[in-house]
Amino acid sequence: MKTPTPLTRRQFARRSLASAAVVAAPAFLRGQNLNGRMNIAVIGTGGRGGGNLKGVSSENIVALCDVNEKNLAAAAAAHPQARREVDFRKLFDRPEAFDAVVVSTCEHTHALPTLLALKARKHVYCEKPLTHNVHEARLVREAAAKAGVVTQMGIQIHATENYRRVVELIQGGAIGPVTEAHVWVSRAWGLQSKQEAEKANDRVFVTSRPAEMPVPEGLHWDLWIGGAPFRPYNEVYFPGPKWYRWWDFGNGTMSDLGSHWNDLPFWALQLKAPLAIEAFGPPAHPEIAPATMRAVYEFGARGDLPPVRVTWHQGDERPEIWKQGGIPQWRDGALFIGKKGMLLSDYGKHVLLPEKDFAGFTRPPQKFPKAASHHQEWIDACKGKGRPLADFEYSGWLTESNHLGNVAFRAGRRLEWDAANARVTNTRAADPFLRREYRKGWELPA
Repeated sequence: MKTPTPLTRRQFARRSLASAAVVAAPAFLRGQNLNGRMNIAVIGTGGRGGGNLKGVSSENIVALCDVNEKNLAAAAAAHPQARREVDFRKLFDRPEAFDAVVVSTCEHTHALPTLLALKARKHVYCEKPLTHNVHEARLVREAAAKAGVVTQMGIQIHATENYRRVVELIQGGAIGPVTEAHVWVSRAWGLQSKQEAEKANDRVFVTSRPAEMPVPEGLHWDLWIGGAPFRPYNEVYFPGPKWYRWWDFGNGTMSDLGSHWNDLPFWALQLKAPLAIEAFGPPAHPEIAPATMRAVYEFGARGDLPPVRVTWHQGDERPEIWKQGGIPQWRDGALFIGKKGMLLSDYGKHVLLPEKDFAGFTRPPQKFPKAASHHQEWIDACKGKGRPLADFEYSGWLTESNHLGNVAFRAGRRLEWDAANARVTNTRAADPFLRREYRKGWELPA
């Protein structure tokens, strides 16, 4: 495959505008058999992208895109009829060829293909985290509302029976009004000491930007960089998920696992925008996210629900009640503290505490249907059957909130957040971390 000719800014702008005007309504199956198959373009086919490709392969895969030609070739072997590209911008030269788009690129390049798809009025499934920063999360959420298409963020745990039953218990009042919640994860992807890296069996030990290495054959490095500031290739960035550590490409453990773990209290407690955020940990590194940190979110009342404080703990951080042995010492978990008791959950199980107080407890009726899969829930919704429970309206707020934890950490200040105007009101120290400048040719469409 030939190396693509770089797009000029004028060419890219023209293509973006053309794609936005192709159709005036959601594209899929109007007046057709809703049991038919969608035409899907898949952007990002390796790693998590390969899993997403498999998850939607019951439909017609009509286009494949990956900056790594090895990944692209492997995907094309299973879908030989699909158009192949290494630059996702070229897919939108002919948006009429597909009904929906699956975005599984690295975090720093999620927003642009997602926005191009939304402006072309295509259904979109985007891997988590939805965007690289707060500003992008706001743009994507608002664009999705305007497009009126079916969207889903790839937080597969959202479709599991355990999470759905926990949400029903909390919202059904099993432990009474909740005023405090904690989430902790043991993963420590970020700036580590050599000893911490060895303890975690982490093979990627770095403390500063490394030297240039030869770009692997078949990898289009400039396209992988996308809108981020350019830097020479090194294996500490690619292949993934090593890039998560670097602020230019990811946001460490928070944006990755926060999408899964903070999802549970965010959903169960009907959260949206925090009023204030404060983070604690080592001094912020200019290049690399922290391995260990803690972020405290203050949310206001939501209707009849009281204000609640949610604390995120990663790496070596744990809630005090965990340290004191007041709850089972699960390696990773989400704890809800209510007026009538507590609920502790991880991905696959949950327990009401103290257990003796809930002997003979009758569970509330099931509110959320069992999902065949997270991908199938999105596919069905695209065909007018049901609705996705992790759409961009929900996941946009979740992503924004997660990013604000990192913003508070990097700014080193308690932040007072004006959600209506998407700004921090008490300090300008946070402003550089709310959005980014993009390389020429990679600007987000307005």
